[in-house]
Amino acid sequence: MDQFVIDNMENVAWLQKGLVVLLSIAFFWKLIRYMWSFLKTQKDPVRVLVTGQIGYAIVPMIARGVMLGLDQSVILHLLDVEPAAEALNGVKMELIDAAFPLLKGVVATTDVVEACKDVNIAVMVGGFPRKEGMERKDVMSKNVSIYKAQAAALEQHAAKDCKVLVVANPANTNALILKEFAPSIPEKNITCLTRLDHNRALGQISERLNVQVSDVKNVIIWGNHSSTQYPDVNHATVTTSSGGKRVRELVADDHWLNTDFIATVQQRGAAIIKARKLSSALSAASAACDHIRDWVLGTPKGTWVSMGVYSDGSYGIQPGLIYSFPVTCEKGQWSIVQGLKIDEFSRKKMDATANELMEEKSLAYSCLK
Repeated sequence: MDQFVIDNMENVAWLQKGLVVLLSIAFFWKLIRYMWSFLKTQKDPVRVLVTGQIGYAIVPMIARGVMLGLDQSVILHLLDVEPAAEALNGVKMELIDAAFPLLKGVVATTDVVEACKDVNIAVMVGGFPRKEGMERKDVMSKNVSIYKAQAAALEQHAAKDCKVLVVANPANTNALILKEFAPSIPEKNITCLTRLDHNRALGQISERLNVQVSDVKNVIIWGNHSSTQYPDVNHATVTTSSGGKRVRELVADDHWLNTDFIATVQQRGAAIIKARKLSSALSAASAACDHIRDWVLGTPKGTWVSMGVYSDGSYGIQPGLIYSFPVTCEKGQWSIVQGLKIDEFSRKKMDATANELMEEKSLAYSCLK
């Protein structure tokens, strides 16, 4: 009997030891999984190239996480022309002084190759502005030279999946030139900014109806980032206490929507220059952040935005143009919204801005020759 008790006690002891070992293994397994999940959340910094002096408005937004999110660190690459080198260094000093937690480095240079090295996102703000007495072809010729050189540097030195946003005017055609001279960058990775016009349209509807701009969605900018662009509200809605309502129904003034509204959005950039003697900087920088953020992180369900993208023939627009369409974004890819009804008024406006883009394309190619 005594031996039986002893044997049982030994068995219980072994069982207890076994349970301790199993519990220890389970604990350490959970600890390893937790530490691994934590390490996975530490994303590698994204290298973002910004060219031109409007970069002063956009770089603090990028460094604060407005463009890529509050969990994404960045390394900023800043490129400007040689005469602006000293000012560029001053911007670098300010970025360092601001002590942005997400900012892991700054490359400030006038060397296009150094600027483009391994960049994941390129925001092309720099361009040659039209000056008094200059012919349209002269401006186009200057910008063709600039974008040809920058395209070659991106082609050779940027990351293979680099996403490009062209802001400098003529934005659509500059993007097209960049595409021609950076053939290894996928055509779907080269876009131009019409989000500024899109946001302006949202703002005008918000002001007219006295509603929050966040409650207005699905306006469209068709075509060129120029005075021929077509701001379209036929599919736009406003979120109200009784659900979504069509903008046309709430505004109840087709004449205003078809005339003054369109003209105001088309001419807003000129109005800002007249008012502040400088072109849009803050709003353009904000729109560029919106464009990249939605492209990378995705658009909200049921919402589209306007992006200048490479036409695939959708809505009867000639393939091969960089044309602004309504798009949705998911997993870093944009898709043109299909199946929207186009009335006769819209068709004429869409074709008019497409014709201007074809003229610009011909002019740009003549400059190349």
